[in-house]
Amino acid sequence: MSKALIIGAGGVANVVIHKCCQNYKVFSEILIASRTLSKCDAIKASLGNTITKVSTAKVDADNTKELVALIKSFQPDIVINVALPYQDLTIMDACLETGTDYLDTANYEPRDKAKFEYSWQWAYRKRFEEAGITAVLGCGFDPGVSGVFCAYAQKHYFDQIDTIDILDANAGDHGYPFATNFNPEINIREVTANGSYYENGSFHETPPLSVKRVYNFPEIGEKDMYLLHHEEMESLAINIKGVRRIRFFMTFSERYLTHLRVLENVGMTSIKPVMFEGREIIPLQFLKALLPDPASLGPRTKGKTNIGCIFTGTKNGNPVHYYVYNVCDHQECYKEVGSQAISYTTGVPAMIGASLVLEKLWKKPGVYNVEEFDPDPFMDRLSIFGLPWKESFDPELVD
Repeated sequence: MSKALIIGAGGVANVVIHKCCQNYKVFSEILIASRTLSKCDAIKASLGNTITKVSTAKVDADNTKELVALIKSFQPDIVINVALPYQDLTIMDACLETGTDYLDTANYEPRDKAKFEYSWQWAYRKRFEEAGITAVLGCGFDPGVSGVFCAYAQKHYFDQIDTIDILDANAGDHGYPFATNFNPEINIREVTANGSYYENGSFHETPPLSVKRVYNFPEIGEKDMYLLHHEEMESLAINIKGVRRIRFFMTFSERYLTHLRVLENVGMTSIKPVMFEGREIIPLQFLKALLPDPASLGPRTKGKTNIGCIFTGTKNGNPVHYYVYNVCDHQECYKEVGSQAISYTTGVPAMIGASLVLEKLWKKPGVYNVEEFDPDPFMDRLSIFGLPWKESFDPELVD
C-alpha cells in the first residue's frame, strides 16, 4: 500500500488518477496537485466513491521550494509528473531534496527553445544513484510503451535487432477544423521541428514533414504518416545494442497540415516574443489559448488509434520481421475514464510504471529509460489495465 503525488490536472493526469484508483491494492492514497486547484477538484469529483483515498492541493510546479514543501507534507512514495515537460527538472530537484522516487511521461525541453532531448535529465543519474532513489523517464506510450516493446522484442524474439520503425497513428475525428489531441503548445513545437532518424551510429536531420510514407494500419486502414524527431530514438540507440536504424512516424491528415502551414506562415507557431499593444506575447501561447482544450475533446472524438513498433533482425541466424502494437478506441476510453485515447494511451502506462517501481520490480537507484527494465511485468499489465497488445510476424514493412 503506497502513496503517490500526481502533479498535473490535464487529460493524461485524469487517466493516471482513474487508473491508480482502479489499482487500489498498490495505490492506497493519492494527492492531485496543480497550479489550478479547481481542475484537481474536478478530477476528484469525477472519481465517485473510491477505495483509494484522494485529496487535492495547489502547487506551482515551476517552484522547487513549493514542491519540496508539498512532498514533505504529504510524504509520497513516488511522484508521478504529468505536468508540462518544461517542469521536469524542478520536480526532479524536489524529488532529490526529499529522497522520493520519480516518474514522467515526456522528456525535458526548455520553454524558450523547441528542443527536447534526454541530456538534461540523464545528467541527474549520479545524484539519483547516490540518493538511492529511482527516476523513470518517458513512461507514456511513445516514449514509454514503445521502449518496452523494444525491450520485449529484444528479450524474446531477436538475437540482433537491425531496424526499428515506431508508428503512431490516430484515426480519431473530433469534428473541429483544427485542434490538437494533446497540449497544443507541445504538439505544434514537435511537429514543426526538423525530423530526424538514427542510422549507422549517428542521427540525421530532415526538414519538417518532408519524409512521407503511406501505411495500412490494422483496424484503421491506410494513413499518411510523416517522419518526426522523437525522444525515445535517443535512448533506444544506446540501449538496443547493435541497432542499425531507428525511425519514428506519426500520421496527420491533409486538413491538419493545411491549417498548420497557414498558421506557421503567418507566424502563429513562433515561440519568439512579439510586442502587441504595448505588451510582450508569445504567438504559440496565444494560439494555444484560442484552440480547443484537448481535455474537452473526449466526448466528441470517434475512431481509433494504432501505435506500435516494427522490427527487422535475426534469431538463430534466421531473418525475423515482427510487429507489436495496440489499438485503442476513443469512445471506449471516454466511457471508462472521461478522456480520449491519446490521453488514455499515455496515462495507463504511467500508472503501470509507477506501480512497478512501488512493488520493487522496477526499483533501482538512478535515472533510467523504460527499456532498461524487465519488460515482461509491464507487458502483462498493459492487457490487464486496458491496453492489450497484438503481434504479427508477417507485417507490411516501411520502405
